[in-house]
Amino acid sequence: MAVKLHRCGGSMIKGPHPCWQVQHALDEAGIDYEVVKHPLLRPRRKELIAKSGQRLLPAIELEDGTLVRREAKEMVALIRAGELNTAGAAPG
Repeated sequence: MAVKLHRCGGSMIKGPHPCWQVQHALDEAGIDYEVVKHPLLRPRRKELIAKSGQRLLPAIELEDGTLVRREAKEMVALIRAGELNTAGAAPG
């Protein structure tokens, strides 16, 4: 299983958008990932809620099934530092 980026369905939104920032950092780092899109409205993110117990995006699901969810700036820093695989689960 590859790394999965859980992001909102608003993929056309760029710039300061948190989901785009994390996706862009993954691209820059050359990390292969699969995009899993979730609804824009938080209450409709039933799959994400079932998987993680929370509804905030973006989140990264590691190959071992661990879900990493932090603020976008923190996630970008982890990716750029090469520490994403050691991040472990984080509270959302």
